[in-house]
Amino acid sequence: MEFRVLGPVEAVRAGERVALSGSKIHTVLAAMLLDQGRVVSDTRLSTLLWGWHPPATASAQIYTYMSRLRKQLGDEAEIVRQPPGYTLRAPHARIDLVDFRALVRAGRAALGEQRHEEAAGLLGDALGLWRGPALANTTEELREAELAPLEEERLLALEARIDADLELGRHDLVTAELTGLVAEYPVRERVRAQLMTALYRGGRQADALQTYYEGRSVLAEQLGVDPGEALGSTYQAVLGGALDLGRGRQAETHTVPSTLPAPEGDLVGRHAELAGLARRLTDASPVPRRVLVTGMAGIGKTALAVRAAAENAASFPDGLLFAELCGFDGTPRAPRAVLAQLLRALGESEPVPAAGDLDELVRRYRESTAGRRLLLVLDDAADDRQLAPLLPSGPSAVLVTSRRRLARVGARETFALGALGHEASFEMLAARAGRARLLDDPDATDDVIAYCDGLPLALAVAGARLAARPHWGAARLAARLAAPERRLAELSFGDMDVARVLRSATEGLRPVELAVLASLADTEGEPFSAAWAAARAGLDRDTAEYALESLVDAALLALPGGLDEEGLPLYHCHALLRLFAGAEAGAGAGAGAGAGAGAGAGAGAGVGAGAGAGPGTGPESGFAPAVVGAAR
Repeated sequence: MEFRVLGPVEAVRAGERVALSGSKIHTVLAAMLLDQGRVVSDTRLSTLLWGWHPPATASAQIYTYMSRLRKQLGDEAEIVRQPPGYTLRAPHARIDLVDFRALVRAGRAALGEQRHEEAAGLLGDALGLWRGPALANTTEELREAELAPLEEERLLALEARIDADLELGRHDLVTAELTGLVAEYPVRERVRAQLMTALYRGGRQADALQTYYEGRSVLAEQLGVDPGEALGSTYQAVLGGALDLGRGRQAETHTVPSTLPAPEGDLVGRHAELAGLARRLTDASPVPRRVLVTGMAGIGKTALAVRAAAENAASFPDGLLFAELCGFDGTPRAPRAVLAQLLRALGESEPVPAAGDLDELVRRYRESTAGRRLLLVLDDAADDRQLAPLLPSGPSAVLVTSRRRLARVGARETFALGALGHEASFEMLAARAGRARLLDDPDATDDVIAYCDGLPLALAVAGARLAARPHWGAARLAARLAAPERRLAELSFGDMDVARVLRSATEGLRPVELAVLASLADTEGEPFSAAWAAARAGLDRDTAEYALESLVDAALLALPGGLDEEGLPLYHCHALLRLFAGAEAGAGAGAGAGAGAGAGAGAGAGVGAGAGAGPGTGPESGFAPAVVGAAR
C-alpha cells in the first residue's frame, strides 16, 4: 500500500489507485496520514471538514467516512477508534511525504559535505515526488491548516537543489527557473540571491544588479525592511567581482555548525509526538518558533528532541546546536557558560570567555544568530529565567526540554510526554534485549514491563541488563525486580540510574512537597484528590492543594483527566516515583529516629530533613510550620 499527499491525496495498492470519492473522504485520510500514527480527535476532524460551522450530525458523518475508508483500504491499513478520535495504522505502507523528507535529509548531508552531484540528484528525486499542490483534493479548511508548512519544506528543498546546481556550474540551466520563482515569491531573499548569482555567472552583471534593486524596493514597500544578509552579501559580491563565472563558486566555504548528539536507536512509542514536533518546527509563520517537550524525569524528553532535530535538519541550513542546561548532578548551568559554549560553536572569531559580562555575551550571541536559520536544542531547562538569555534572534527555532512548564512557551507548542503503553514498552524492551527472548516467556516479560510502569529510562535499563547477560531469561530479571525495596537498585546499569535521575528531580522541592510525595509511598497508585492527599499527609486542604499543583508543575505528578466529587482535578503519581519517595522517607526517618521522628504523615518530615537545607527548605518557603505540625 502506498499513500500520497504531495499532490492530490491518493491511496495506491499494487500500482492501482484505490477508488476514493469526495473531498471529505480524502480529508480524513490526509489528516491521519499527516499526523503519522497520532490520534486525530473528532474535534479536529470536524474543524478540518467543516470549519467553525459543523453540522449537528458531524460525529455520525465522521463515523461514516471512517467506515467507508476501512472498506476501501482493506487489511493493509487499519483505522482504529481511540477516544477522543481515530488513528491510522499502516506500518508497512509507504508515504510520499516520509520518502520526501528522507531524501531531503540525505541531500542536505551530501550538500554539506560538498558532494554536489549526489546532492542535486537526491534533492531532485525528493522534489520529483511532488505531483502538484499538496492536498489538492481535500477541503479548504485542511489546506489552510496544513499546506503552508508543506510548501515551505518544498521551497527549502528546491533552494538547496539550486545551490547544488550552482556549485556544479549549471547557472544557465537554472536561470529561467529562478526567474519564475522570484516572480512567484518576490520577498524570498535566498531565491533572489540565487538568481543574481546565476545571472552574474552567465555574464549578465547589469541584470544581476537590477534584480537586487527590484528586491530592495519590494522589501521596503511590502515589509518595510532592508535586504538581509543573504541578499546583501550577494550584492556586495557582484560589485566586487567575487562570484566566479566558471564551474561553481571558489569562495571560502561556510562550515555549518552541528553539535547535536547522535540519536539513540529507534524511537519507540513517540511517532505522533515526532510528527507534531516536525509541524511546529517547520511552521513557516513569522512568529518565533519556541517548542517545549516536558514530562517527568526519565520519560525520554531528550531522546525525542534529538530525534526531532535530526529529522528536520533540512529546514535549518545554517546549523543545529545542542546545549545541556543542567550538569550531571542536576545543578542548573549559568547562562554565561552556556552562551560561551554556543558562541564557540557558531564560530565566534573573537575569544569567548567561559564566563563574563552577561549583557555582552547576549549581545554577541544575538548578533551571531541574526539572519541565520538555526535549530537550537536546549536540554533540561530549569526555568524561564535561565532560558531567556539563550533565545536567539532572527528566524531560528528553539526546541527546549524541561521537567517544568515554561511561561515563554504556549500550550500549543508544548508537548507533554506520558508513560509508554504496554505495546510500546514491549517494543522498547525488545529493541535492546531481543524479541525472541521476551516471547519465550511472555508472562515474565509482562511482569518486567509492569515493574517499569512505562518509564522509558527504566525500560532502557532493563533491556540493557538483559542484553548484557545472555544467560538470563525474562523470568530472572522479573524476579529481581519483584521486591519493591530492591527495584530501584536493580534499575541501574552503566551511567543509567533511575534512582539518581529521580533524586535530581526532587532535590529542589520544599519540605511540604516532599511530605506529600512521601505520604504516597505505600499507596496503590490510583488517582487521588487534593482532599485525600491533605488528610493522608496531615495538612490543611489549601496547603496540600498548593503542594500538589507545584508537583504537577515539576512533572512529578500527572493529571490523568478525572475529577473528584467537587469537580476538582485528580492527581496520579508514577509507581517508581512512589517507591523512590518511600525509600527516601525511610532513610530520612531512620536518620531522624534519635530525634523522635514520628511515623505515618511524619515520614514526610523525614524526607524533608533527609534532603538537607537545599533550595526552598528554610522558613522563607512558608511551608515549614505545616510540615512540623504534620510531624508531630
